[in-house]
Order: sequence, then structure tokens, then C-alpha cells
Amino acid sequence: MTTVSELLTANLHDVFGNRDAASRRAAIERTYSPDVTFTDPDATVVGWDALAQKAAELLDQAPGAFQFVEEGRRYVSATHGALAWGFGPVGDPVVRGVDVVEVRDGRIVALTTVLAEQSEQTEQTD
Repeated sequence: MTTVSELLTANLHDVFGNRDAASRRAAIERTYSPDVTFTDPDATVVGWDALAQKAAELLDQAPGAFQFVEEGRRYVSATHGALAWGFGPVGDPVVRGVDVVEVRDGRIVALTTVLAEQSEQTEQTD
């Protein structure tokens, strides 16, 4: 059975960090339950197709040099996990966040993405 830590890796790198649509879809079907719920600051969506669309939209809007990198420790239990990440040019992420997953039967059933607040200095330079 897939571990929570392995699912955190697949979520970040094989799905949201993967610019190849076919391999991303295969990773989605391996990693998440068919009725997965994904919540981010924009919306909550349900299912493989909706999750695939969210990942594709994110990657299509980002410059090609943008990558997801893990930041800090992973936090895991038998049914939940959390992983902090940065997204942007290597060494200079423009967005930071944390993914929190709920796992059942070796697949992610719920994914919540929480974004870091921007500092006042960052907001003033935008």
C-alpha cells in the first residue's frame, strides 16, 4: 500500500508539478480516489477531471521555469499528511503554501491547499 509520505510526493511532483498531461492524468488516477475533493483559495472541486483541470490551468498560466519545491518537513499520520512547498523559479519561489491530505485505502480522498500570506513588502513591490 502507498504511504502518506509517498502520496504527498506524488501530489506535488507527479500531478501539480507535471507539465505532461498524459502522465499527469495517470498519476491522478494512481494517487487520488475517483471522488477526491480538492479545496484551494479559489474553489472546491470534486473528481479526477476537475483536479486534472485545476492542475493544467495552474501549469498553463505559469512560466516554464516555474517549479514546485518542497520546503521543510513532512508531517504524517496514518490518515493525514502535510507538506509545505514553494512555486516559482528555482531558489526564488513567488508563491508558498501547504498541502494537507486525507488518505483512505492508499489514496488521497481530500486535498486542501493553503497559501502563505504575502508580506507587506512583497505586496508593495507588486
